Amino acid sequence: MAKPTRWVTDTKPGHSQWYVDRFRRLAAEGADLAGEARLVDALVPPASRILDAGCGTGRVAGALAARGHTLVGVDADPTLVEAARADHPGPRFLVADLAELDLPGQDEPEPFDAAVVAGNVMTFVAPGTEPVVLARIAAHVRPDGLVVVGFGTDRGYPVAELDADAVAAGLRLEHRFATWDLRPWRDDAEFAVTVLRRPA
Repeated sequence: MAKPTRWVTDTKPGHSQWYVDRFRRLAAEGADLAGEARLVDALVPPASRILDAGCGTGRVAGALAARGHTLVGVDADPTLVEAARADHPGPRFLVADLAELDLPGQDEPEPFDAAVVAGNVMTFVAPGTEPVVLARIAAHVRPDGLVVVGFGTDRGYPVAELDADAVAAGLRLEHRFATWDLRPWRDDAEFAVTVLRRPA
């Protein structure tokens, strides 16, 4: 049995529905919600198979599917997965804890060309499971595939820990940026977007 995620332990009752409503409102207002998807799309070949790990409401998976990729989105929160299925037809959305990720067991045996871990996902997993989560995600990516991770640097998961966990998961650091629109990395940046590769 997986440990409760910070998404469960560190948020108030009703937070998941608030999150769904917030992103539906932003979409209705025409907000740009596809920045992560644009970056990932630029990194992979056309018609790639992509895992949206911690997919939330499905906005990244939906945007990547609209660009012609095959998407599987996974999130531990059934409320978010239900919203993703309703709002973004096309990708397959599954309920699963990333610390126990086993997609072949959910009829998704084919490895992925890339995985995207956006929306501060790594800072919402259960405390102490970050290395396991990264390793489970990496295990679903083909050799020479990518894992792209983004999170705020003030959320209790230092970039140096991510780097150590990535090495332990068999991933190699290729790029780091301060934003999803590729602003240069600085040690005092408030956000980190890290591009990791599983060596061939």
